[in-house]
Amino acid sequence: MGEYRSICSFLFLALLLTCTNGEDPYRFYNWNVTYGDIYPLGVKQRGILINGQFPGPQIESVTNDNLIVNVFNALDEPFLISWNGVQQRRNSWQDGVYGTNCPIPPGQNFTYFLQVKDQIGSYFYFPSLDFHKAAGGYGGIRILSRPRIPVPFPPPSGDFTILAGDWFKQNHTDLKAILDGGHDLPFPDGLLINGRGSNGNTFTVDQGKTYRFRISNVGLTTSINFRIQGHKLLLVEVEGTHSLQNTYDSLDIHLGQSLSVLVTADQPPQDYFMVVSTRFTSQILTATSTFHYSNSAGSVSGAIPGGPTTQIDWSLEQGRSFRRNLTASGPRPNPQGSYHYGLINVTQTIRLANSAPIINGKQRYAVNSVSFIPADTPLKLADYFKISGVFSLGSIQDSPTGGGAYLQTSVMAADFRGYAEVVFENEEDTVQSWHINGHNFFVVGMDGGQWSPEARLRYNLRDTISRCTVQVYPKSWTAVYMPLDNVGMWNIRSENWARQYLGQQLYLRVYSPVNSWRDEYPIPKNALLCGRALGRRTRPL
Repeated sequence: MGEYRSICSFLFLALLLTCTNGEDPYRFYNWNVTYGDIYPLGVKQRGILINGQFPGPQIESVTNDNLIVNVFNALDEPFLISWNGVQQRRNSWQDGVYGTNCPIPPGQNFTYFLQVKDQIGSYFYFPSLDFHKAAGGYGGIRILSRPRIPVPFPPPSGDFTILAGDWFKQNHTDLKAILDGGHDLPFPDGLLINGRGSNGNTFTVDQGKTYRFRISNVGLTTSINFRIQGHKLLLVEVEGTHSLQNTYDSLDIHLGQSLSVLVTADQPPQDYFMVVSTRFTSQILTATSTFHYSNSAGSVSGAIPGGPTTQIDWSLEQGRSFRRNLTASGPRPNPQGSYHYGLINVTQTIRLANSAPIINGKQRYAVNSVSFIPADTPLKLADYFKISGVFSLGSIQDSPTGGGAYLQTSVMAADFRGYAEVVFENEEDTVQSWHINGHNFFVVGMDGGQWSPEARLRYNLRDTISRCTVQVYPKSWTAVYMPLDNVGMWNIRSENWARQYLGQQLYLRVYSPVNSWRDEYPIPKNALLCGRALGRRTRPL
């Protein structure tokens, strides 16, 4: 009955909002989240399914669509879904991480109200609590351009989603116990492509036609390389930005990243290997699928095509080659190059250095010497209700301290309509991948060694790619420019899920003193309350 009332409430809300904004359509999803037996690497595991599926259902949308996603939690533990790359304009209430949302209790539901405002591109959703991501529960998100907005390539003959990444045979509860015990995870057991191991998928194409592949790294701990035997990859989109259309034999995709390529079936009609393999690992894991010509005269033959393995410079140069298509339209008809990101004055410089300290005898991970611990109340709720003692601004410095690491609920302050330079500094020997919720940023520079202000002389201030997840190579740095154009409480995190779980994250509070719907939507009427927010009131509809 409670679920029925919730559905009625959001239908009424949708009707109300449609009356005020009739041009933006609504799409409705009802998801039932359950456990189920899965065998991705041939071993029975308890997976997290959405409507009985692993991976979960694909979200199909168009720029500015309103997505009403009713999630019923049939697990025996709390659950949340987050939307990697969906910016939640003015609406961090829907972000689906514990810093903004109370978990959905077992046996209850919560309805997310999302709008893919001024966005296009390829993304994914995933379960954000505990270590649920290691059990599945993820799926693809496509945001298509509106019909009247030109796209800088002809319509492809097909559009495929590839959700790839590393996988462990142990259940997520066992992996979580390893981390809780202060230990590192073991090496992954394999790679998956759309929830299956090698030879588990076939992608059928017609000879002479061109297809779009949207590829996301949904893994936990490793970068991957993607390639198709005998075929070139034409890069066309990176996390919502139409890219300069360079051709590649293979592409590195780091944790949490998404991109789109066009592939033309221009080879003799037979079957070919589609390959993903791990990068920067001593042992190379590989998984394959079949790229099948509909008029195939033969099965897959020859050796699995090799790819790069541990080469850092190769990947760095490829990363630098990702550029914006300045003449293409983005979500709006104006060219992407009309936003001159390099001419805007920086109002705040934030330097974030990752580290791997031992705290209280246990392995932790930290940012600027602070290893994040969740508060007893979501930070967004504590901020809204002015609940003291949950977090404090300035609990993390905006540059590396060099001091001893410690545990803290770390929140950094930023001003709405500011313009931030964020420098990710990595003195460790492993590749890092960083994601910022609620924002896209311009990757102005990446290089080896220690960052210094002189590095700004080498920034790309004209046509670099804009995205929401970026890699930082070992003993290296990556710098981004980020418009602080979205009020809210936003998670900045490592996309290595073990590091994120053990503290390599923080929150950025982008604040506007104006209490206006123009800057931020009010708290949703259906917002779940927990911790010290229990007993408070949201608002009348």
